Amino acid sequence: MSRPLVIRDLKAELPVIQGGMGVGVSLAGLAGAVAKCGGIGVISTAQIGYQEPEFDRHPIETNLKAIKTQISRAKEIAEGGIVGVNIMVATRRYGDYVRAAAEAGADLIISGAGLPAELPALVEPFQTKIAPIVSSRKSASVICKMWDRKYRRCPDLVVIEGPKAGGHLGFSLDELEHIQPEDYESEIKQILELVGQYSEKYQYHIPVVVAGGIYDGEDMKRILELGADGVQVATRFVTTWECDASQPYKDAYLKAGKNDIQIVKSPVGMPGRAIRNAFIKKTEEQAAGASLLEHGRPLEEAREWNCHQCLEKCNPKEIPYCITDALIHAVKGNTDHGLVFCGANAWRAEKMEHVSEIMKEFSQFL
Repeated sequence: MSRPLVIRDLKAELPVIQGGMGVGVSLAGLAGAVAKCGGIGVISTAQIGYQEPEFDRHPIETNLKAIKTQISRAKEIAEGGIVGVNIMVATRRYGDYVRAAAEAGADLIISGAGLPAELPALVEPFQTKIAPIVSSRKSASVICKMWDRKYRRCPDLVVIEGPKAGGHLGFSLDELEHIQPEDYESEIKQILELVGQYSEKYQYHIPVVVAGGIYDGEDMKRILELGADGVQVATRFVTTWECDASQPYKDAYLKAGKNDIQIVKSPVGMPGRAIRNAFIKKTEEQAAGASLLEHGRPLEEAREWNCHQCLEKCNPKEIPYCITDALIHAVKGNTDHGLVFCGANAWRAEKMEHVSEIMKEFSQFL
């Protein structure tokens, strides 16, 4: 049985979007492979040019060039499949990233970590489809109402990201500790109802996909039965041969147990989910010895950061560590000195797989 995901004139044969993972976890290799198999592959633009020689000196300019390179490579691999990008609203010079992706031919831009209020204007006059990430009915209502009033348009797609997702999360620490699965299913239904109102107004079925904690076909089936049009899956694709991260990064997932996955406080103020390792233990020890800190750093380590210009609201003088450095160390394989973001179900990874095997599994539950 086929159940395609239709976004305007885009049609994915399988209702599976591969979630964007930065830094460097989902680039052209992974996104292209997922798109080739009938899903929607998504490149993360977060410090996308980190491997380039000019990155340390000119990070933003290097990233903007890398967006074009990675989209082009992914489309070659995809052989006609749908390739999108994930761009965080919190990104410094966000508008430049959006325009670079649209100019490079991205089929879809998915945007969260803030409300993408200006996104419709930024993609004009391109055909790139746009999708906000929301975590509550309230945030969905705000963005839909804003786009309706200011641009007289609706989202082409809505992504609901739940509390079991990886990386930076759109919930408070208290919410993450107390939200129950059944409570969030109720929230999903309320968002679906709200989006349905705008579908009716614009005479266009706005597809809704759900992300966060979706690991296998059974998880997808449950979400589709709630009324969603598809799912966004990230963690499951990390332990694939096609994933752009290093093998030690993937091994961290394969070795992780359920109790190794925890909520961490990112230096930029947002809670995140990651695999407990030596790096996290060290940051916790430093936080415990806060009386020894000067400007948020241990006295013996106080220094000026080589700022990589990643997030708009990051103040290098106040952070305990550089989030870019931590994520780059991890993706390159130096996991003991890096931050390994993951979803709540990363502990379920037991073996390396090919993207095609995962997509075949999902197709069997349609």
